[in-house]
Amino acid sequence: MKIALIIILAYLLGSIPTGLIIGKLFYRIDIREHGSGNLGATNTFRVLGKKAGSVVTVVDILKGTLATLLPHFFGMEHVLHPLLIGLIAVVGHMFPVFAKFKGGKAVATSAGVVLAYQWPLFVMVVVVFLITLKISKYVSLSSILAAVFALIYTFVYMVFTHDWPLFVIILALASFIIYRHKANIKRIKDKTEPKVKWL
Repeated sequence: MKIALIIILAYLLGSIPTGLIIGKLFYRIDIREHGSGNLGATNTFRVLGKKAGSVVTVVDILKGTLATLLPHFFGMEHVLHPLLIGLIAVVGHMFPVFAKFKGGKAVATSAGVVLAYQWPLFVMVVVVFLITLKISKYVSLSSILAAVFALIYTFVYMVFTHDWPLFVIILALASFIIYRHKANIKRIKDKTEPKVKWL
């Protein structure tokens, strides 16, 4: 019973459409009808500005963090691996039941999963993301490179620590992120991908 409850809670946490809620509550705007139409933080920055984008980013990160900690809260960490529950939250973020199963691109919530499980990796991923963003001005490229960095790091980490669950989950998260940015990759190649103006 507890296992089912944790899985459902993780999915529902991930499903919270933060960008949609912030847009409708405070701006009376449905961000799905503007910009890229995506519910994630990047489109929120683009449509609603830095303040709303920052809030959505933080909340989406915390969704992944809280979900990953659920097994600990329920005393089930020895039965359910926290990373697996975090992965379920990311699936909820990508396919939210509260927004017709059309959600974000998994970046912020994936970062939240990493934050809960291994915060030094989270810090390194954020640094890679920000450096790439500063240089390229492409959020999509920065997200992809941060995911690739996390994958390489966790592979090396696994060799020395045998923490294969971390590598497997990061492989899944990185795959989600890269796949959901395939349209962005094409636009980068075509030089039509929007660049950020606030950094």
